[in-house]
Amino acid sequence: MKSLKKTFIYRLIVLGLSFGLTVSAVAANLTSIKKLAELGEATAQVTLGDMYSEGEGVRQDYTKAREWYQKAANQGDIEAQVNLGLMYFNGEGVRQDYIKAREWYLKAAAQGNAEAQFKIGYMYYKGEGVLQDYAEAIKWYRKAAQQGDAISQTSVGSMYHEGKGVPQSYTEAIKWYRKAAEQGHASAQGWLGYMYHFDDNGTPQDYAEAARWYRKAAEQGDELSQSSLGSLYLKGKGVPQSYTEAIKWYRKAAAQGNILAQYNIGHIYVHGYGVPQNYAEAAKWFRQAAEQGADKAQYDLAHMYHHGKGLRQDYTKARDWYLKSAKQGNATSQLNLGYMYDEGQGVLQNETIAKEWYGKSCDNGNQKGCDYYKILNQK
Repeated sequence: MKSLKKTFIYRLIVLGLSFGLTVSAVAANLTSIKKLAELGEATAQVTLGDMYSEGEGVRQDYTKAREWYQKAANQGDIEAQVNLGLMYFNGEGVRQDYIKAREWYLKAAAQGNAEAQFKIGYMYYKGEGVLQDYAEAIKWYRKAAQQGDAISQTSVGSMYHEGKGVPQSYTEAIKWYRKAAEQGHASAQGWLGYMYHFDDNGTPQDYAEAARWYRKAAEQGDELSQSSLGSLYLKGKGVPQSYTEAIKWYRKAAAQGNILAQYNIGHIYVHGYGVPQNYAEAAKWFRQAAEQGADKAQYDLAHMYHHGKGLRQDYTKARDWYLKSAKQGNATSQLNLGYMYDEGQGVLQNETIAKEWYGKSCDNGNQKGCDYYKILNQK
């Protein structure tokens, strides 16, 4: 984040462009900043780095951005050190180098910079440039979190939630999620909603409280919370039951690619919940989720091709989608795939392959798979 002084200088040029100052006037401002930068003024050096990095007022040039950040970073400028670390981390203007990224982050972190502390924690969490070490990750996350950094607070909460690097503690997880959520951090609000939504998180289940936090996150565009809020409206838990509201929130999440929301909209159209029953529309939504790898959506799409619901009956496409789902361990798809080989639908009849898929279905808990396997096994 730019300091107030740097932001002022930076915006002076951008606003000049926005409000119609002549090119010569803007160029004069840029020239003044360059002169300050060349005289060694770190604030001006970082401002130039920002401008070249973001392509504001000048042509975007990561190499020049790095050069100016480097000059300021060498003088101990915290923002320049963080930005230089980012450039090495992302490989912008330089060869990607996690070790150098960490070195610059450490310099900024030693000066108490929360963003750098978070990024070091993230590197340990992911094992990027260092050996993966959850205990070291939460140590750095906590340093930033104690300064009020909402992303770090959420990360500390998540590590307590999952028991990574620390003993699992739902109480601590909620405490840190709440700190971030009260600052308006959408992900933390969503996680807090999740903790109240389900009864296996060490908190009393409270659908109304879950809906309250989901809504805060959903209104900020958090797709998981939008989908979860849709589910609460669908079932009338913590909120008045409303198919209209359910579909509204599912659609918001689905537009962002949320698989569960896409899948649930499909089922809403299959059953006609609050909308006219429409198998073709259902198939459209199942396909979106199926193409992202959702095994249940792949099964539903296959089933619609198999039986000609909303789509022209096509055994070959049914088999293809059943197979995608079956390979993920979906027992019902395995059963249906076995049936297609058993009956020769879209494939050459082959009782050996049918028996194999029935057996897989049985192993995954589908009793019909066991029954059909038994029939073929006794032949």
